[in-house]
Amino acid sequence: MRNAGFGALAGLAGGLVFGAVMVQIGFLPTVAAIARTDSPVVGFAVHLLIAAIIGSIFGVLVARQRELLFWGLAYGVLWWFLGPLTLLPILLGEPVAWDVATAQNLIPSLLGHLAYGAATATGLAMLSRKERQLKPGLLVRASAAGLLVAPLLGLGWNGLIVGTLVGASYAMIFGDAREGSGPALIRGAAFGFVWWVLAAVTVWPLLDGRGLEWSPAAVRTAVADLPGYVLLGAGAALLICWLGGLSRAVFSDDVRHALEGRLAVGGRVISVWHGVIAGLAGGVIFTGVMVAVGFLPAVASLVGSDSAVVGLVIHLLISQVIGVTYAVFFRRRSFDPASGIGWGVSYGFLWWVLGNLTLLPVLLGAAPQWSATALAVSFPSLVGHLAYGAVLGLVYQRLEERVSPWHLTRSEATAARAAARHEQTLSAAPALWSLITCVALLIPILVS
Repeated sequence: MRNAGFGALAGLAGGLVFGAVMVQIGFLPTVAAIARTDSPVVGFAVHLLIAAIIGSIFGVLVARQRELLFWGLAYGVLWWFLGPLTLLPILLGEPVAWDVATAQNLIPSLLGHLAYGAATATGLAMLSRKERQLKPGLLVRASAAGLLVAPLLGLGWNGLIVGTLVGASYAMIFGDAREGSGPALIRGAAFGFVWWVLAAVTVWPLLDGRGLEWSPAAVRTAVADLPGYVLLGAGAALLICWLGGLSRAVFSDDVRHALEGRLAVGGRVISVWHGVIAGLAGGVIFTGVMVAVGFLPAVASLVGSDSAVVGLVIHLLISQVIGVTYAVFFRRRSFDPASGIGWGVSYGFLWWVLGNLTLLPVLLGAAPQWSATALAVSFPSLVGHLAYGAVLGLVYQRLEERVSPWHLTRSEATAARAAARHEQTLSAAPALWSLITCVALLIPILVS
């Protein structure tokens, strides 16, 4: 009951934020239609009641979670699908709105649900959690990381400001997570999406005097900035993680860190071979998509050829290289098939942005293809990358599970894996997988 009460209060806070958005987009009369009226006042009251109810459910569901932001965002997307696309039409006596055209018209509602989820998660964290102690050194490292990554993406002076803010806010919200390079990459990519909604879609239009431009056309224009923000967040998070590790290695006098590093050398070699095998398995699955869309000659053009056979060889080699990077970044981070698929799909999405939309055009002598049209054309490649990531993560997890560290018995390794899986469940990892998957599935709606 305590968690439900806190959730209801946080839901009311999120409902007030979402309600202000609904006033701007004129959606309150539609909500009021549930009570058989078109009064905005009644609509606002109904909206707050619904916000409190689903907020109480959120409080119960995430009572044991240690991080709430990404859970709130994923919860907001879930209720966008359950609410205006499903339950609201049913309550109004209409068929469910599960088509792209209707979903695209409801993009303002999607952004409002994201704002509701973020505000509700923030409110619940303030009510039920102790304040995080911010370390000045971490804030400096994080701000410097964001500042260093931003120019690499060609974002200009505005990008330098945003990069610094992304790094600083990352440190303030998540602290020193010490979660490893792979999870940091995925967390940063999701955080980049959050900053795209906050900055490119919301703040910049407001500062330019255009008002709250959440229309489908305005969002489609802003989609061109989405890959840059995703890479900015991922790069900043990775650099923050590495700088933190370097700081601990230089200034920490705990000899256990050095001992763990020596014990892990042999495991890393085996892990690389697991990455090669898993990457090859994912590449074989991805090949079907590439053959269907005729993309292999484009890959072959990397070496000055147009042969599909050459393209297939290059594609499989690249798949193995990415598999090795996955092994390096996500070693000992997947503890069951679900977590393996979750990390793998998220990594596949990141490589769609980094590889297909960015590195491939640059290597072919063109600019990164970040426009809405380019994202729409590349959607089959996105499906292939997601399938590749799922197979990569699953195969790697199954291979890694069969090998235990030499200094642990099988029972000790199983117990350690179970404890680590429990800790991961209490973290934001499942919410990160869900949110990244939702972003990937929303691409056709954002760019249509």
